[in-house]
Amino acid sequence: MAATATQVIRQERDALRWRVPLDVRNAMRLALALVFIVWCTPVLCRDGAPVAVQRVAMIGFTVSDMDRSLAFYADVLGFEKIADFRVTGAAYDSLQGVFGSNARIVHMRLGEQIVELTQYVAPPDGRLVPVPSRSNDLWFEHMAIVVSDMEKAYETLQRHGVRQISPEPQTIPASNVPAAGIKAIKFRDPDNHNLELLWFPPDKGEARWHRASNQLFLGIDHTAITVGDTAASLAFYRDLLGMTVGGGSLNIGLTQEYLDSVFGARVRVTAVLPAEAPPHVEFLQYETPPGGRPMPLDTAADDLWHWQTSLIVNDVQAAAEALRAAGVRFVSPEVTAVTNPKMGFSRAVMVRDPDGHAMRLVQP
Repeated sequence: MAATATQVIRQERDALRWRVPLDVRNAMRLALALVFIVWCTPVLCRDGAPVAVQRVAMIGFTVSDMDRSLAFYADVLGFEKIADFRVTGAAYDSLQGVFGSNARIVHMRLGEQIVELTQYVAPPDGRLVPVPSRSNDLWFEHMAIVVSDMEKAYETLQRHGVRQISPEPQTIPASNVPAAGIKAIKFRDPDNHNLELLWFPPDKGEARWHRASNQLFLGIDHTAITVGDTAASLAFYRDLLGMTVGGGSLNIGLTQEYLDSVFGARVRVTAVLPAEAPPHVEFLQYETPPGGRPMPLDTAADDLWHWQTSLIVNDVQAAAEALRAAGVRFVSPEVTAVTNPKMGFSRAVMVRDPDGHAMRLVQP
């Protein structure tokens, strides 16, 4: 086991030896050393990774006006409402880390994927998404919606007066071989949540995105999160949660700059996949420009920049014990039993990744 861990650490070191300052390289070495320690702790060496994420159950975020958000996602993007309910009480407070909460939750489906919208009726002090807020800030997260026709989809955005991040759809150039030919545009919903439309050429994307369909908006391919250190994120998502690396690319040049509205963008993209996908999770590490801001340490689930990705595991209690032993930050003080069947799971716990992104481990 020790030899295998050493080999992986060397591979990670070689793959991630980019042009970074000495203090960052030292931090990376420390993170990799911690991966070695964690990997070789006996309690975590059962069947490889301590947690086996089966799939992404849903992607969720907090909204300020549920009816406005429902209209946007249904009328503009073709989502269908499948559940609308209220939750309150100590169990939900414990799970989400928000005391005295009363929340309206709506589940919306696009294709086979589900989005969870949460409006906190109480408490009333959730904070807005910072302005300005850019893709290299570490609180950044978006979900990527696949379309069958980018030109028609863009016309839909324009017709509804959607606020754009990209000036127009961008086509990834042939020089970026892993992503060549993909068309994309980034924009925002009424609460300034970041969204992306994707169109895949025949040689890119999953087979399901190329099935014949009369729908313009097909489903959710992934959620992307900005990370400070890909190695540290891999130590969490791959080595602890058992997700697999599904590829990546280095995105540079004017196309990426216009797509993100970030001058000088140089982005290291890495996809990590659960056992069943889509959707999956993507890391965005901005090597340039400098100045990306960290996730606020006091971020709470009622803040509008809060996203939570619900990951299905077979045994959430065992998963929580393994992650606690590894020093992962917890939002929930303990695993919570969920009595409302509309939530879609029976037990759950919420933790934070190395950059503060919330991941909710759930058990059917």
